[in-house]
Amino acid sequence: MSTVAAVQMVSTPNVDENIATARRLVAQAAATGAKLVLLPEYWPIMGMSDSDKVAKAEPLGRGPIQDFMAQAAREHGIWLLGGTLPLASDDAEKVINTTLVYDPKGRHVGRYDKIHLFGFTKGTESYNESRTIVPGRNVGTVETAVGKVGMSVCYDLRFPELFRAMGPVSLIVVPAAFTYTTGRAHWEILLRARAIENQCYVLAAAQGGEHVNGRRTWGHSMLIDPWGEVKSVLAEGEGIVHGEVDPSFIESVRESLPALKHRTM
Repeated sequence: MSTVAAVQMVSTPNVDENIATARRLVAQAAATGAKLVLLPEYWPIMGMSDSDKVAKAEPLGRGPIQDFMAQAAREHGIWLLGGTLPLASDDAEKVINTTLVYDPKGRHVGRYDKIHLFGFTKGTESYNESRTIVPGRNVGTVETAVGKVGMSVCYDLRFPELFRAMGPVSLIVVPAAFTYTTGRAHWEILLRARAIENQCYVLAAAQGGEHVNGRRTWGHSMLIDPWGEVKSVLAEGEGIVHGEVDPSFIESVRESLPALKHRTM
C-alpha cells in the first residue's frame, strides 16, 4: 500500500504568497508518509480577473512556480502532481492550464493540458475559460510509485469518455476549482462515479473557500476507493487529505465485478 495526499488551498492573486502556502502544505502532506502529493487547480494564482494569470504564465521548464515544484518533490522525495499552473502558449492573450508531474528526484516526467474548458452562466454568475485558456488535446497518464495515474482537471470530470481513454489505472487525480454552486450539486457524485466505473482510486485536490477576488469555491478535497467509498474529505479551508492506495483492493474489486472486461464498446 502507498499513502497519497491532496492539498486544499484558498489561493490569492499573489504568486509568492501561494507558493509559501503550498510549500507548507506539501511538507505537511509529506510528513504523513505520502509518496504522491497532488496540488489543486490554479494553486499559484487566483487573480482578481481571469486575465491576471496570463501575465504570470511561465515557459515550460523555467520560472518560480516550476522551480518550487521541482524543489519540493526533490526535498521530500515524493511524486508531486502540480495541480495546474499557467504555461505560456502561442497566443499571447491565453495560457495553457497544465498539470506537471515531478518524480522524487525533482525531474519533470509528465504533463497534462486541461482539455475541457469550463463555461457556466446562471443569473449573475458567469465563467468562460476559453477566453484565456488554450485547450489541451492529449490524454495524460504517468507511471508512478503508486501505479499508473490518469490525469484530469476540474471540468474534465463531467466527460467520462476521457477517463475510459486512459485505460486501466490505479489512481485518477482531479485538481479542481469547482464553484460553490456546481460543487454542491455535482462534485462528490461525479468523483464517486469516476471511481466506481473505472474501478480505481480517485484523489481530488480542490480550492475551498472565499477568495480575495470574491469567488467562492466548493472545496471538499477527497480520496475515494474503487468501490466508491469516500475515505477522507476536507470540507473547506487550507489543509490536506490523505489515505492509502491498496493494489490488492483494486484487484479484488475488478475480480469480483469484472465490469472493465465486460465492456463491449
